[in-house]
Amino acid sequence: MRRTVVIVGGGYGGAAVAKALESEAPEAEVILVDPRDAFVNAAASLRALTRPEWANNMFFPYETLLGRGTHLRDRAASVDSRGVTLASGDRVEADYVVLATGSGYAYPAKPVSESTAEALDDLRRTHKELRSSERVLILGAGPVGLELAGEIKEEWPHKHVTLVAPADELLPGFAPEMVADLRTQLDALGVEIRLATTLRATPPTEPGRSGAFTVTTTDGAEIVADIWFQAHGATINSAYLADGKLTELTPQGRVPVTELLAVVGRDGVHDNVYAVGDITDVAEAKMAGYAMQHAEIVVRNITAQLNGEAPSATYQPLPYPMILLPLGSSGGVGQLPSPQGPFVTPAETVVEYKGADLFTGRFIGQFGPTA
Repeated sequence: MRRTVVIVGGGYGGAAVAKALESEAPEAEVILVDPRDAFVNAAASLRALTRPEWANNMFFPYETLLGRGTHLRDRAASVDSRGVTLASGDRVEADYVVLATGSGYAYPAKPVSESTAEALDDLRRTHKELRSSERVLILGAGPVGLELAGEIKEEWPHKHVTLVAPADELLPGFAPEMVADLRTQLDALGVEIRLATTLRATPPTEPGRSGAFTVTTTDGAEIVADIWFQAHGATINSAYLADGKLTELTPQGRVPVTELLAVVGRDGVHDNVYAVGDITDVAEAKMAGYAMQHAEIVVRNITAQLNGEAPSATYQPLPYPMILLPLGSSGGVGQLPSPQGPFVTPAETVVEYKGADLFTGRFIGQFGPTA
């Protein structure tokens, strides 16, 4: 009997699950539910902002992902252990469900529009605004803010870029030598960092729109800028689970899962429902690399069940964080795992593994060439 696997969300984890199941479980019907017309490689979004001729590299149509499977351009309104109710009112019955709706983030780190054409128009418009601005304010000094600063300085070295964040230090929890290297590279780029402070009031212009303004930080400093961007405040995309039919969300809006990445319901574990990526309550940073590792575990477990075996693949988060943080296409810092523990990578390694193409080659292999 042909069984149906419905994957809700086509980001890094969901797309990986859909592609792998088509290959490893040809007897299954794979249905991917996502309102976008294309997968978005969000790792490339900040370079797409500064280099619009490069922007097509971040969009990969779902129609090239699946050979036999189906992409439903819709969103989930509710999920239970037997299937998915869509926002359109349609219902998709399922033998297995995978929750992979990830998280939202302020534009331009993630596009607003669900249409590739409209998202590209947004990037081109914001590029023009940024290009005409000489002083850039970035609120947030986490990975997104730092990467945005690096991309801006690579394209326009003369622009003044200021990052403001309430944290006392850059990238807390990472190796001190990596943070020191990051500081050195930012200083060489001429990026100004103001930590342990915030703004007394939000800038008077919309983010991503040019227009000179002056703001004051809580420690009394004045900052003059022509444009600003928000680089903080991720939101978990789990509202469709708030009805409690499947599970009880954590106070942070995440989905509780077991080591198998099976979803924990109110009355026990759902052995046919899994979750991957940012939406899970796995105790680790929410990053694309982890979502794709989750996908491998879930594919192994569903494949085993389709073959009449008990699922046995488990996921154990690392006891320390890892990161590849490019600063443009020729710089950056990283911390990666090894049998001996975390090790700090030189900029050349960050460039080789991520900075040069921001994983474009990986997704060309998964989806086919971009337009």
